[in-house]
Amino acid sequence: MSKTVIELRDVRKDFVLRRKAGRLRRTRHVVSAVAGLSFRVSAGEVLGYLGPNGAGKSTTIKMLTGVLMPTSGYLRVAGMEPMAERLALTRRIGVVFGQRTTLWWDLPLRDSFALLRRIYRVDEQRHRHNLEELVELLNLGDLLDQPVRSLSLGQRMRGDIAAALLHDPEILYLDEPTIGLDVVSKTRVREFLSALNAERGTTILLTTHDLGDIERLCSRVTVIDHGRMVFDGSVAGLHRFGNAERTLVVDLAEPLPPVQVNGGQVVRVDGPRQWITFPAEQPAAPLVAQVAAEYPLMDLSVAEPDIESVVAKLYARGSA
Repeated sequence: MSKTVIELRDVRKDFVLRRKAGRLRRTRHVVSAVAGLSFRVSAGEVLGYLGPNGAGKSTTIKMLTGVLMPTSGYLRVAGMEPMAERLALTRRIGVVFGQRTTLWWDLPLRDSFALLRRIYRVDEQRHRHNLEELVELLNLGDLLDQPVRSLSLGQRMRGDIAAALLHDPEILYLDEPTIGLDVVSKTRVREFLSALNAERGTTILLTTHDLGDIERLCSRVTVIDHGRMVFDGSVAGLHRFGNAERTLVVDLAEPLPPVQVNGGQVVRVDGPRQWITFPAEQPAAPLVAQVAAEYPLMDLSVAEPDIESVVAKLYARGSA
């Protein structure tokens, strides 16, 4: 069994707000950003950490990196208590924030990397080896002498990912790593992260609103809402939990009334083409066999459920 590198047990984070109540009085209100959260992440796992805005994702990341202290509960990362052992933990984790850079704005990319070597106290030979490998994998060779401010968003993001990995962290936190990127840049980042996990065994915790990242990278998904866990499992399990539906698209030889099949329902008819929805966990073969036996079938395809709609259902369920 893989060792646990991140563990939370009944973790809570409360913030105290003081609101005006009259001309001189203030009332005290406690807001729970994280309310009794428990989960584990094994070494080498890629975990998608989802939730609507205000669900507690960023607060969780800040506690995991030692920026915030939990109000209560048990929290360990790489066997350490993040805030109490923040300096030691820093050398074992990497963090990438999609909307903020850790690079020096007016310095060439190469100089930012050199400064990070000194900050993390990385051996020069090890730094050189890591830099050469990351520059090649992330296609940064032509960008090293350019100031960070002159880089495009996609180029800067690749630079930030390289910066987070120069000291060989065993755990990588990614907060919206593909936000604002074009399709080509997203593909490059996703391919790199997939290779990083496969080849180095780096544990990755990914928060994102781009569910394409989840489908292409994550072996497991957790969904939180209002600081509480509402789902923890595989992407396929998420489809089942969210009552996801697959769609059988059939082309008949001629326009006909809606077909009648066991376990499926026609939701749309357009000439000879009909759309039949059925539960995602249900096999398509019996429906296909019945349509082929009873109707003049010319062609068919199966459309998989849209993870975005599944997650939207979970959010709506949590706020109901």
